[in-house]
Parts: sequence; C-alpha cells; structure tokens
Amino acid sequence: MRRVLLLGLVLVGLAVALAPLAAVSAPPAPVSLIEMDGAITPVTVRLIATAIERAQAERSQALILQLDTPGGLERSMRSIVQSILKSEIPVIVYVGPGGARAASAGVFITMAAHVAAMAPATNIGAAHPVAVGGGSDSVMAKKVENDAAAFARTIATERGRNAEWAEKAVRSSVSATEREAVKLRVVDLVAENIPDLLAKVDGRTVKTVRGQVTLRTREAQVKRIEIRFRDRFLALITDPNIAYILMMIGMLGLFFELSNPGVILPGVVGGISLILAFFAFQSLPINWAGLLLILFGVALLIAEIKIVSHGVLSIGGIVAMILGSMMLYDSPETGLRISWYVIIPTVGSTAGLFIFALSYGVRALYGRPTTGAAGMVGETAVARTALDPEGQVFVQGELWRAVAQGGPVAVGEAVQITAVEGLTLHVVRAGNQR
Repeated sequence: MRRVLLLGLVLVGLAVALAPLAAVSAPPAPVSLIEMDGAITPVTVRLIATAIERAQAERSQALILQLDTPGGLERSMRSIVQSILKSEIPVIVYVGPGGARAASAGVFITMAAHVAAMAPATNIGAAHPVAVGGGSDSVMAKKVENDAAAFARTIATERGRNAEWAEKAVRSSVSATEREAVKLRVVDLVAENIPDLLAKVDGRTVKTVRGQVTLRTREAQVKRIEIRFRDRFLALITDPNIAYILMMIGMLGLFFELSNPGVILPGVVGGISLILAFFAFQSLPINWAGLLLILFGVALLIAEIKIVSHGVLSIGGIVAMILGSMMLYDSPETGLRISWYVIIPTVGSTAGLFIFALSYGVRALYGRPTTGAAGMVGETAVARTALDPEGQVFVQGELWRAVAQGGPVAVGEAVQITAVEGLTLHVVRAGNQR
C-alpha cells in the first residue's frame, strides 16, 4: 500500500510539473485578419461588424483590423467604435502597410482598439470634424467640435491613451508619425508587418467586455476574412466617383429612351444605373444644391436641342454641370469627393453627346427635304407624253400630271420639277434626252 501510495504521489507531481509545458506546447488559437482600405462609410460598418462576429464564431483569439483610411462619415465611425468597444474578443487595429494613414475618423477607430499599432512610414491625426451636405454656422460647428473632442477624450481615457493629444487632433488637426505616436502614447507599438505584430503583442493582457484576456499570438495562424462579392460590389458603387458616373449614365439613358421610344436598351441601362446611384447616395453626404445644379445643366442641354440659342444654353448647361459636380460631395477632408479626372471626361462626354445630337438636328432643320411633296422639288423626271403645256411625266416610279413652263417638251425628254401644286407638277426642260 505504501508503494502504491508513493507511486500515486509521484504521478500527481509529474502531472503538475508537466502541465505548464503541455500548455506551452499546445498551438495558439488562430487570429483573424480583415483589411480595410478607403473612406469610412455604412458599408465599412457592416464589414467590420461582420468580421467581429465571424472571428468570435471561429473562436479566434483576436481580430486584426488593418486600416488605411483618409477618414469618413462621423455616424459610421461611431458605429464602428461601438462595435469594437463591445467586442468579446480583442480587436487589434494595425495602421498599415507602409504609407498608410489613419486620418479623421481613422483616429477614433485606432484609439478605440484594445491594441493599437502602426507600420513604419505611416501617420495618424487630423481628426477635426468637417460639415457636409450644406455646411453649418459657427455655433453649430462649435457644438460638433466639442462633441467630437469629448468623444475622443473618453475613448483615449478608456484605453489608457493620451487624451490630451486626442483632443488636439480634433480641435487643432494635429498629426503624428508612427514613432511620435508611440512616444505620445497614442498607439502602443510599431510593427514591420503582421508576423512582427503578432510577436510583439504576445503576452499582452487587455480588457474586453468578458474581462481580462492574455494574448498568445506568437506564431499564431492568421485567418484572412475575405470580403464577399456582394460586399465588394456595394463598396464599389458607394465610391463617390462611381456613384457620380452611374447617375450621369442613368440620366443619359433615360433621356435617349424618351427621345427614341422603343429602343429599350438605353432605358434599361439608364434605369438600373439611376437606381444604383440613388442607393449609393443614401450612404454618402449629398449636397442637394450640387445635385440640382447637375440636373439643371442636363435640362439646359436638352433645351438647346429644342430651342435655338446659338450655344448659350449649351455653355450654361456645361458650367452648371461642372459646378454641381464640384459641390455634389462637400467633404474635402474625408476623401468623399469626385476626382477631376472623373468630372472632366464625364461632363465632356455628356455635353459632347448633346451637342452631337444638336448638330444633327440643326443640319436636318436647314437641310433640303427628302420626302413628301417638298422633297420632289429639284428632282428630274421623264416626259411620257408631250407637254404642251400639260401632259404626264414619270418620277420616283409614278406617273404624275405635269405642266411645262418655258415651252413644249417632247416625249422622252428630261425635265426638272420646280414646284408641286396639289397633284400637279410644274416642270422645265432639263436639256437632257433619255
């Protein structure tokens, strides 16, 4: 019995001694990764919320959000921050790769992370709120600034980061490089790449809604969360440039369909494009004055086709469309604006199509008629009977009653039609025999 008891104690001691080694040798839980590049919009909110849920469902120990953004919409930024704050797993925001930035709304998202890191040659800052969709007066702008500053301070305080710098980023639009951000306690560390990031955050303890969590990320498997085609498509059409082009295609398509009923294709393409553009406009800060200017410009180009203004309406329409395009998204610091490389070709193509249609309309208006009674004037006919002065002529496959002017005309002689009076043609000798 003593030997059995002694053997049992030895086995228990070995089990206790080897337990840490077994835990160390066990492979770490995977880490999920999603890459976000571009302006912060409602589509971005959906993607990040879905990524957090998916990482939790796949039992990942953390989610890395690789961020590169010029900023975005304030409402979307707040939704993303809320998703990070209530996440049950740690969210690591990594501003990368090199050359990336976390500007404006990106500052709030980075500082809300459980772990904030930056790649070399990146920057963070310039979070001053910009009024969109019509601007605001000084009192309202001050209220918005104070609200954003308070939000930045509370996020920084919650994560133990530099609250004073966070407020300056809002009020004074200050920025910092990755090295400066670490010294100022804006972010936690600088990492060369994702493997370097996993090695440096290994062993860190962070606070989540479920309590304290210690990260074991060294050599952990990285599981990329691929953005599905549907989400990529929605992100594509909510790009300000794409939404603008879709709107212009939609208006042109409907115009040509209404101008030429029954063609069908322009109407179908125009209708689909216009619906997609309106869907995108729900997610973008539209300045309605800009949109009205674009519509007014198109109306002026249409009016030029109906009214001869010697180009005044066309010039006015082009100017209105350019001004409207510049004003369509009034958010210069968030990246939600139309590029000049899109405005000039789009407005030029639209104006060119209308001017092309106008030129053909004017040419048809002043050109010689080719059908009807007026179209017969100037045609050559052949006398089937002697015209002295009345008789019959053959023209366009038909026999017509004709009256000769300037003397009689013999059978088979060519005559030229000078006028049409009812069913009678007035002709003169052409001087050529057939």
